[in-house]
Amino acid sequence: MVYVDDMRPGIRNKNWPYNKACHLVADKIDELHLFARRLKLKRVWFQAGTLPHYDLTGSKRTMAVMLGAEAISDKQLVEMIRKYRKGSGL
Repeated sequence: MVYVDDMRPGIRNKNWPYNKACHLVADKIDELHLFARRLKLKRVWFQAGTLPHYDLTGSKRTMAVMLGAEAISDKQLVEMIRKYRKGSGL
């Protein structure tokens, strides 16, 4: 399954010139990359850090939900991060 969290203020920089962002995450890494391709996201935008994800703009978030991504809360995203850190995710 693929998920998107809520939009929140983002840190603007030369690579991310937007005011807000959310995260595209998935249960499996291959599923995440496949869905990202459907959204026309570049693989170089992938971030492996705390929880493998892609940052999304508001319009890409809307498109992701239309394509079947499940909207999750911040609390649910934090729980996914905890599971991933413990080695039981992705």
